[in-house]
Amino acid sequence: MSSTGLQKQALAIHGGTPVRKTNLPYGRQSINEDDIEAVVQVLRSDWITTGPKVDEFEEAVAEFVGAKFGVAFSSGTAALHGAAFAAGLGGGDEAITTPMTFCATANCVLYMGATPVFADIDADTLNIDVQKVEELVNDRTKAVLPVDYSGHPVDLDPILALAEKRGLVIIEDACHALGAEYKGRRVGGLSHMTVFSFHPVKHITTGEGGMVTTNNPEFARRLRMFRSHGVDPEARRRQAEVSDPWFYEMEALGFNYRLPDVACALGLSQLGRLEGNITRRREIAAFYTQAFAEIPGVIPPTELADVRSAWHLYPIRLDLDRLTTGRREIFKALRAENLQVNVHYIPVHLHPYYRERFSYHRGQYPVAEGAYETLISLPLFHSMTSRDQNDVVSAVQKVVEYYADPT
Repeated sequence: MSSTGLQKQALAIHGGTPVRKTNLPYGRQSINEDDIEAVVQVLRSDWITTGPKVDEFEEAVAEFVGAKFGVAFSSGTAALHGAAFAAGLGGGDEAITTPMTFCATANCVLYMGATPVFADIDADTLNIDVQKVEELVNDRTKAVLPVDYSGHPVDLDPILALAEKRGLVIIEDACHALGAEYKGRRVGGLSHMTVFSFHPVKHITTGEGGMVTTNNPEFARRLRMFRSHGVDPEARRRQAEVSDPWFYEMEALGFNYRLPDVACALGLSQLGRLEGNITRRREIAAFYTQAFAEIPGVIPPTELADVRSAWHLYPIRLDLDRLTTGRREIFKALRAENLQVNVHYIPVHLHPYYRERFSYHRGQYPVAEGAYETLISLPLFHSMTSRDQNDVVSAVQKVVEYYADPT
């Protein structure tokens, strides 16, 4: 893509004309009339909270990803908490995860009284470095929580082999990766448990919501119990059939993490468009990657040959050696051009809570910290138009070329 006419154009942050007249968010939901009608039908039915749509949605998602069971939760965070419970994490245990994630991934370990341990990331994909994981495993390690960063699947085969060798539970945080593929198989049926999110910026939405998929019936039972105050719904059903329809027993300390029928109706309606949504995200990502390959100072994200990313995010990295300013200034300049760019993520160990509780400090995970200093997430969502994607490229080119180092 030629830069003629764009070099040194006055930036909006300096009083120039912005590339766009209106803001373009980095992500947003897409709701149509079919979605609205699906929700209205449930609102007119006898079920609003836990009803038949929950089972339908769980079965449909599990089938899509190739898992035997799906257990819906009120959010992706609740689903992570449930998976940590199902894995049996508790006091004295450790679980290894990545610092390059939203804090909920590590927090779910803390919720169970266990200790999160961080492994640095691969400099190419920004997913957890499997070799670093292996170095950290000890007698206290009970689980590994790899994250499919931006929708790019983590290298699962060596992680699962390590789990088999050391007796670990793999909880794959695939909140970015619904529809992603690893070596020809969809993410969701490969790890011991896989966690998805249905937040509005994800591939489909239930408003808020999440799900754990698994092939293990005991994990599925514990997940369902945990989301329902610690009451096993199957045991309650069996007791009702025998004698006492009013009887229930709390077997563990659980939570009210249920996802209601009205939300699952929305999810079911959205699920019918999921493959098209992912296809569109891949088209936009391919367009970006081709365009940014021609802009010095911009490093497009990597997609390895044996995976297909679901492209929840499109995180570019800035080659600061080729620019005359830092990430903060470029971020602000892109915002002024009416791109609502974001940064994913501040490494978890640098948050005040983790620094104060565990004495973490800068320099402990240099790859994650170095990536964070250069990352900017660009707008990417399936309802973007061709004009939208062109505006993104034009704005990035305008800003980056303004700050290009002439030497």
